[in-house]
Amino acid sequence: NFCILQAEDELAAAGMVIGASWMGARAFSPTAGPGISLMSEFIGLAYYAEVPCVFFDIQRTGPSTGMPTRTQQSDLMLCAYASHGDTKHIVLFPADPKECFEFSVQAFDLAERFQTPTFVVSDLDIGMNDWMIPKLEWDDSFKPDRGKVLGADELEKAENFYRYLDLDGDHIPPRSLPGVHPKGAYFTRGSGHDKYGQYTEDSDAYVEVMARLLAKVKSAADRVPAPEVYRTDGGLGVGIVSIGGCHWAVLEARDTFAAEGVHLDYLRIRGFPFNETVEQFLKDHDTVIVIEQNRDEQLKNLLLLETSCAKEKLQSVRYYGGQPLSKGYVIEGVTPFLTREHEEAKQ
Repeated sequence: NFCILQAEDELAAAGMVIGASWMGARAFSPTAGPGISLMSEFIGLAYYAEVPCVFFDIQRTGPSTGMPTRTQQSDLMLCAYASHGDTKHIVLFPADPKECFEFSVQAFDLAERFQTPTFVVSDLDIGMNDWMIPKLEWDDSFKPDRGKVLGADELEKAENFYRYLDLDGDHIPPRSLPGVHPKGAYFTRGSGHDKYGQYTEDSDAYVEVMARLLAKVKSAADRVPAPEVYRTDGGLGVGIVSIGGCHWAVLEARDTFAAEGVHLDYLRIRGFPFNETVEQFLKDHDTVIVIEQNRDEQLKNLLLLETSCAKEKLQSVRYYGGQPLSKGYVIEGVTPFLTREHEEAKQ
């Protein structure tokens, strides 16, 4: 069974998603960057109150209305840290409609497993244009991962239930659904609370909860879709990192370079938080060229914030004119760095 609701605005849509998710439904809202901006306060509530929910952001050009029919990748930082205060979210980056389909399923599992907002961040190029992809397939034996949800029998046997108490050290407390059992009742709050769910403005209690939330989201790094790594022999020590709809132009450009005897390693990021594979790829290369579709080097800056990679290693190739990225833009942007690496290698 499913229900589709047309909300009056993005704020209402976010509230409906959070309310339905709190009740135990799997709920999501599709939007674009301006919608995420408007939803940000509600997203912060879901993060702090630990309510699973899913948002699809089909990125278009900004800021403001921007060019609403043109593509971009300018919401990376927005989705990774949406809301005021200290937040961090699970984000998935599909490269085509097939991955959009597959990642939507994973997004709900991740949201419920980690009890937190989860984003599927696509590009308008993927969301609006025609694509050729393999036939979509659904596994009828699929069973959703609902995470730690206590049923009536478990609550009846429990001596106590504290909504935000981590019982087994994995940073994820069990949750209950409304109306299942009186012992599962708790006050859902976006205000300061301790691990027992009680209101507090005590500094130590607040820090304890916030530290657990950070550890919880970081632990999702090995559960988000793994990055794809393309390695070659005899490269220049140069690696390419990219994301989303850039993937196909990067593959074409990489093949063109290879035909000319220039072999480049390539890593496509598919999820955030970044896992050890991303960290290792950055360590393995002297120069890493980050290819993305925004003005402000958002993927590059996200890598600098969330990995130990030295700033001088990362170079940026950006296109943000609103058209889908082409092989030509990639080759034009990457070539100067290859020339520099070649000259340094000869020395």
